[in-house]
Amino acid sequence: MRRRDFIAGFAGSAVTWPLAATAQQPERARRIGVITGAGVDTDDADMKAHFAAFAQGLRELGWIQGGNVQIDYRFASGDPNNIWKHAVELAALSPDVIVASGAATVPAVMQAARDIPIVFTRVVDPVGAGFVDSMARPGGNVTGLVMLEYSMTGKYLDLLREIAPRMSRVAVLRDPAISSGTGQFGAIQSAAQSLRVDVTPVSVRDTTVIERSIAAFAQAPNGGLIATASALTVVHRSLIIRLAARYKLPAVFHRRLFVASGGLMSYGADTLDQFRRAAGYVDRILKGEKSADLPVQAPTKFELAINLKTAKALGLTVPPTLLARADEVIE
Repeated sequence: MRRRDFIAGFAGSAVTWPLAATAQQPERARRIGVITGAGVDTDDADMKAHFAAFAQGLRELGWIQGGNVQIDYRFASGDPNNIWKHAVELAALSPDVIVASGAATVPAVMQAARDIPIVFTRVVDPVGAGFVDSMARPGGNVTGLVMLEYSMTGKYLDLLREIAPRMSRVAVLRDPAISSGTGQFGAIQSAAQSLRVDVTPVSVRDTTVIERSIAAFAQAPNGGLIATASALTVVHRSLIIRLAARYKLPAVFHRRLFVASGGLMSYGADTLDQFRRAAGYVDRILKGEKSADLPVQAPTKFELAINLKTAKALGLTVPPTLLARADEVIE
């Protein structure tokens, strides 16, 4: 019998119940921490859209910001010091769960919040990075959603070849300090061998290195550009897009955000969908499930975006077959 039914059964009797015993205690608001490693602030429309998708996913499951849940956001702007500082800040708030967006944020959050459940999004290789024991059985206090599988990165070369058939060289921008940066480069390098494409790695950890490396790469003809998935490629997206335009390099990126900012093409997981699905895992954890028992999820929605204005500026004609496959065409 529920307590309130038990009390109701005594209605009209001579028993007088203390007010404190009969009062309904308000439900404790749950707390969620969210940290992103990307170089964004609260005015960034793209990140606002992702956080809105996350909040919407929570609302659909009955969790209302400012009502039964409090969400604390932190933005690291691609700075490792900021990532660590914000991870410590969030852990100190003792949230019920932390959502960590991007592979660069997860190690700091794992160290700062050893006993707090963690749900990651936009991570490429959680097993190789040591975040989880396996995709099926994560173990520990971490689970989440992967952004792509390494095999997908070969698709970038295929797309570049479709739009620029004479391409024989490609510069690959990656973050060598994270396992996914090395892994994505290795996968592209492997795919490039069968296509007879030369591959040049470019570190994205320093803007001077990016500018100098791309300028040197562009001295020879028939080049292309691939920006792999990392917080730093997002942080430096304006510079990368500007350099691609300056040196007439067809480029492919891992997120639609780059195409909306003037990049040529993008192919990758629907990141809004990842944040909506992350809300589902947060809901399950708040209701008592353990992150160790929630398998890491692979992406289920992918999107191809093409910027026709950029293609025209580069002197490229987008094949009709490629246009037909695009989920979004920006003119």
